[in-house]
Amino acid sequence: MTAPREHPMWGIALRLTATLLFTVMGLQVRLASAEAPVGQIVFHRSAWALIPVLAYLTWRGQFPRGLRTRNPLGHVRRSMYGCASMFFSFLSLSKLPLALATALSFLAPLLAVPAGMIFLRERPGLLVGGAAVLGFGGVLLMLLPAFIGPTLDADTLIGVGAGLATAATVLGARVEVKRLTATELPGTIVLYFSLVCAAGGLATWPFGWADVTGTAFLYLVGAGFAGGLAHICMTEAVARAPISLLAPFEYTALLWAVLFDLLIFGLVPALPSLLGAVLIVAAAVLVVFADRLGPGLARWVGRG
Repeated sequence: MTAPREHPMWGIALRLTATLLFTVMGLQVRLASAEAPVGQIVFHRSAWALIPVLAYLTWRGQFPRGLRTRNPLGHVRRSMYGCASMFFSFLSLSKLPLALATALSFLAPLLAVPAGMIFLRERPGLLVGGAAVLGFGGVLLMLLPAFIGPTLDADTLIGVGAGLATAATVLGARVEVKRLTATELPGTIVLYFSLVCAAGGLATWPFGWADVTGTAFLYLVGAGFAGGLAHICMTEAVARAPISLLAPFEYTALLWAVLFDLLIFGLVPALPSLLGAVLIVAAAVLVVFADRLGPGLARWVGRG
């Protein structure tokens, strides 16, 4: 099958669809977490995702060719980061409202700032450094409700900690994906990621899986299909439009998450938590798009 032609509007539509599907996946993970442990959810999310992924490879004319890889160790590294990220993300979703867990996932570009300073001796400009501080201030605001009241809210502390770990492992996964795209098909990357994560989730079975109800099982299957379809839509979006054009639409996930929290769970985030989520998203936008704010400002932030 020939490569799709660039079509920015279709790319944007597909990226928005992917964002909605990822949020739907998160919603179903949170609903399933009422009965199933995290490892069981990871297995079902990854195993059921193989169906739409294999169908996509067939549609693209890349099956069985898409099963071949020239960089198996690269897939292992990417999948290990991705599997850890999935475990932490699902733990965060099981402990926090959907909107707050979603906001924490946007910390990945902010964590790149101190990581670059420590490991690469980079010197970020004032805007980038300030945005990182702003983002971590948002995390502190999100933690504030855990310290309000007669007892410490352990679930909030665990959820936020897992969210921070999610962002750190997402950062590692993105680096490995970027390396893999030099030699591997996008569908191949998603396929091996799903296989490794399914194996990782299955490895938790001896530690106890739940006998879930039919409704919870449907949530598990739905999370897998939504996650697989989201990866496909994201892949097709990137094939049709520049990544820089698509990036801002990732942040619509927070709007969907707030809406689902309100409609499904009747939850309105506490004011400090909501303000913290807004600060994290704003800081992430500043870090990602600092070099597009104009030559003069780019020089001021240290990127000119």
